[in-house]
Amino acid sequence: MSFSTLGLLAVTTYSVACIAYVYRWRGQRRYDSFTQYLRKSWPIFAPLNCLMYMTTRPHARKPVLDAGYLDNIGLLRANWRVMRDEALALEAAGAFEAAKAAGSAGYYDVGFRTFYKRGWSKFYLSWYGTTHRSAQRLCPRTVAVLAQLPQIRGAMFSILPAGAELSVHADPMACSFRYHLGLQTPNDAACRIQVDDVDCVWLDGQDFVFDETYPHSAHNATDRPRLILMCDVDRPMNALGRMIHAGYRVIARGTLVANTAEDERGLFSRLFAKLAPLRERSLRWKTERRRAYRTLKFVLNSTLMTGLMAMIFAVLHVLEAITA
Repeated sequence: MSFSTLGLLAVTTYSVACIAYVYRWRGQRRYDSFTQYLRKSWPIFAPLNCLMYMTTRPHARKPVLDAGYLDNIGLLRANWRVMRDEALALEAAGAFEAAKAAGSAGYYDVGFRTFYKRGWSKFYLSWYGTTHRSAQRLCPRTVAVLAQLPQIRGAMFSILPAGAELSVHADPMACSFRYHLGLQTPNDAACRIQVDDVDCVWLDGQDFVFDETYPHSAHNATDRPRLILMCDVDRPMNALGRMIHAGYRVIARGTLVANTAEDERGLFSRLFAKLAPLRERSLRWKTERRRAYRTLKFVLNSTLMTGLMAMIFAVLHVLEAITA
């Protein structure tokens, strides 16, 4: 058996094992079914994510952490009222609603679009090397504070309306942890996020960090909205993990989403916007022609997986030829 074939079998075995581990054995919380896991947890990223898990420092291998490990975190904590005031000004001006309006520059968000139907909204401040021009213009004091914390890779303001909830899900990429800082919250245990088996209540001026690749859900069972600062922050990793992380960030950078037309958009966001009409058509098929929709979905997913495996095999074949 050739090196290329053995290599492809090894990659396939590793990938299947990673998907099984995340679905069946990681953490305490389980999805109701494998189908729900496929819809809610982006299993295609499991092989890369497991490399992140293996290279994460032991003290950080848990669902929720104290934010104290972040350098200069006291600066964020000391300026939460400054950020709250700028976020409230954005809300009063309608910036949150405008950013998620159908057809707007911010509507085509491949990572967070499914939350819109729950009333959730956001306003980006920065994202993996890019600071949004709209944020520099509309909330300069917040941007200035964030610029002093290099461990923050991306940041946004986020609103969860009164009575809203986000069902169980997991974010796709493990290249970071998620930081939450309460800005204007109900200060009530009925407004909380559950990460794996840990409940975290949002409180004004209080923060926490969690691993967003664990299944988590959010609930605001109060009559007041919840406003927070939400950031992607560095995952504590060993030297090997930091090397892998550098490449992983390139993927994350491609998901850059604009707030307004003046902002840049990443490659994947531009592609998602172009494919949006096709996606809308497929969703109509899901309702009107369910069997055809399932067949099309299976064919597309199979084609993508086959193409990915073919690319891996080609790379291994080239390496084999070079070293022969």
